[in-house]
Amino acid sequence: MPMPRWWGHVNKRVFNPRAIAGGTWPVLIHVGRISGSTYYTPLDAHPVDGGYLFVLVYGSRSDWVQNVLAADGARLRVDGREVELAAPRLVGQAEAFQALPDDVARPPRLLRITEFLRMDLVAG
Repeated sequence: MPMPRWWGHVNKRVFNPRAIAGGTWPVLIHVGRISGSTYYTPLDAHPVDGGYLFVLVYGSRSDWVQNVLAADGARLRVDGREVELAAPRLVGQAEAFQALPDDVARPPRLLRITEFLRMDLVAG
């Protein structure tokens, strides 16, 4: 796992609420696979052909990733609007880097990030 899980817990409790309140970060809206509760998670969401790509800083075992996979989709609040996303799938570094526009910075090698999540925009 690239980042320690304890940092994820700090991030979730301290920094995420501030990022959501600030309104400048894309926010993924997903449903808990066990609780059924709606969660709001600020993330870097990179537009790619036909959808969005998410860098899995904490790995694919993160709660939000597992929730999205279990629900087979989520909504993304970005640029003042909400879009529906479906068909979530884990992709490797080669596929992710090929999909990302050239002007998007790749994660530093030091973080050892090898998993990414890709979702398709739902037409409508």
